[in-house]
Amino acid sequence: MTTTTPSVQLVSDLVARIPSFRDAYESHVFTQGVVLPHVFFWDVVQGTVRSFLEEEGSAVDWRRTLDFLEEQSRRGEVGVDEVIVTSFLVDLPHPHEPGYEIVRQLGPVMAARFLRLRPGG
Repeated sequence: MTTTTPSVQLVSDLVARIPSFRDAYESHVFTQGVVLPHVFFWDVVQGTVRSFLEEEGSAVDWRRTLDFLEEQSRRGEVGVDEVIVTSFLVDLPHPHEPGYEIVRQLGPVMAARFLRLRPGG
């Protein structure tokens, strides 16, 4: 019997809650052969920021994504927190990049972690 790690479960739960990530997920699994949460989250960051910037063709709802990640961040699960911090918050746009304003939309848990991680933005 295979045990699912918290970080892989995070990806599964994200795709279940926000089906617009399904295509990226399926492409990721096809390419990688397995779920690599940190790698997959690059697509999550990109889709979320594109949605925030209201780019054409973005099917992702950035608000739902941030809400889901905030909810997961409140759980205090080490593997989940590691993915959200190191593969989502770290990769958000910097102050000079388009979409940086999304940082102001982070929930309290993620905002506090972001501030500790990148105090200058």
